[in-house]
This record gives sequence, structure tokens and C-alpha cells, in this order.
Amino acid sequence: MKKEKISVVVACYNEEEALPFFYKEIKKIENEMKQVDFEYIFVDDGSKDKTLSIVKDLSNKDKKVKYLSFSRNFGKEAAMYAGLKYSSGDYVTVMDADLQDPPALLPEMYKYIKEEGYDQVGTRRTNRKGEPVIRSFFAKMFYKIINKMSKTEMVDGARDFRLMKRQVVDSILSLEEYNRYSKGLFSFVGFKTKWIDYKNIERVAGKTKWSFWKLFKYAIEGITAFSTAPLAFASFLGVLMCLIALVFIIVIIVKTVMYGDPVGGWPSLSCIILFTSGVQLLCIGIIGQYLSKTYLESKNRPIYIVKEKDNN
Repeated sequence: MKKEKISVVVACYNEEEALPFFYKEIKKIENEMKQVDFEYIFVDDGSKDKTLSIVKDLSNKDKKVKYLSFSRNFGKEAAMYAGLKYSSGDYVTVMDADLQDPPALLPEMYKYIKEEGYDQVGTRRTNRKGEPVIRSFFAKMFYKIINKMSKTEMVDGARDFRLMKRQVVDSILSLEEYNRYSKGLFSFVGFKTKWIDYKNIERVAGKTKWSFWKLFKYAIEGITAFSTAPLAFASFLGVLMCLIALVFIIVIIVKTVMYGDPVGGWPSLSCIILFTSGVQLLCIGIIGQYLSKTYLESKNRPIYIVKEKDNN
């Protein structure tokens, strides 16, 4: 009887220091889970270090290791999509190379799918130990905000690390949008999901590629991808400012008729003009975010471009 296969998708960007540690740990899990076969798909996202060379060496030594190398850095979302697309396993897991996604959880995840009938098993951190306090605060606020805005549930602390049945993977691949936010897509497709909690684990080696600014832009990507609430907010703000302006007009007219003071009040008027101009620019910016996404989607550009891949 042919064994089932688990495809391990690993998006890599400048991970030369972490890759040897990751490969050693994941091979331990492969030896433990003898009831299934493994394949490894490393996606080099335009790394500038020796990541690709290390992956090539692993591929030469281990025929289960496959790799793709992008023509430039397209981002983690594109790398994950490419890995899912090239995977051939009955089950697919997405992991980071820095061991913040502990491979030791895979046997438990597989057990939940096989024995309890779950379609996918996701992981979420119960704390953010090792992260800057400000970053952790804004991350928690993001999940609170987006869950109030969006009908698609976003789980606080959720990682991209999960084990999925092939049906789930195919459903995600059918969503070929250019502006991708995988945490939302994993939830959007639905299916019966089990969550495993674990304490945050710091990187085994190397430095994080996610700056505060990159995370902020990623958060905006998630909000605009799964909610139109900011557009409704812009409309509400516009109506509110019109009402405030109307009240001020009535106050000015009454004051002029009763006290005859048409010149006074110009400083407050200047402040009002600056404030309303700022609100207008804010609303235009919100609309611009949605228009830019539509513009990028309409170009129909490829999500990624493969420069090189293994012979397998």
C-alpha cells in the first residue's frame, strides 16, 4: 500500500544561517513519522546570501529536497503560493526556516487530521516573548480591529505554520489574487480547523526580515483585502464633517446678526480649514488604497517569476 505524502513548503529569504538547523530538525520528524513519506520544497525568494547554494547542496544529497529560486524578491506571500503550487503531497505544511514554527508539532497535527477528521490544523502563539513591546501591542490591536471590520475571522497569534489536506490547498490555489494575505485566505476557504497553542520561540539563527514598517504595510494589506469598512468610515467621516460645517455656518450667521463681528474668528477658521483638508486627504488615501489594489489586479502580472528550479 502506497504511503501518504506530506509536502513541507519553506519560504526562504537570506536564511543561510538557519537552514542547516531546520533541515536537521525536520529530518528527525521524518524519521519519527515512518507511516508517511516526505518531500521538501524550499522556495528561495531572491536571497542575497548563500541560501540557494545551501538548498542546492541539500537537494544533491537528499532526493526528497526540491527547490525553486525566484528572479528577485517577490515576498513571502508569493513564495508560499509557489510552494503550495509545486507541492504534490496528500498533506501540505507551510513552515519558516528559522524554527519559530516547531517541527515537533507535526506528528500531533497529522494525528488530528487522521483520527479526528479535521481538514487543517493551524498553530497560534500564546505569547510574544522576545518581541518588542510596541510591536506586540500593535499586533494585538490589529487583530482586534480587523475582526471587527471583517466577516472573515483572523485568529490572534496565528502563524502561517499549518498542516492542510490537499483539498484545502487546492482551494487556496484557486484564489489567484495578486495582493495576497495568506492568514486571511486560510480562514476564508473555511473547512474544519483545529488550533494548537504553543509558546513563542525565538529564531534559531539569523535576523528577522520583518521591520515594523513592513508589518504595518502587511496589516494594511490584510485590512484592504478582507474588509471594505475603511471605505464606509471615509463616507461616514465625510457626512460628519458636512454636519459640523453646517453647524458652524449657522453659528457664524447668528453671531454676525446679533453682534456684528464679521472679522473676528479667523484663527479658528484657519484651524477648521486645515482639519477638514486633513480629513479629505485621509479619505482620498483610503480610497486610493482600494484603487491601487484594483489597478494591480487588473494588470494581471504573475505573482512570481521562477529563475531556476531543480530537475525533479
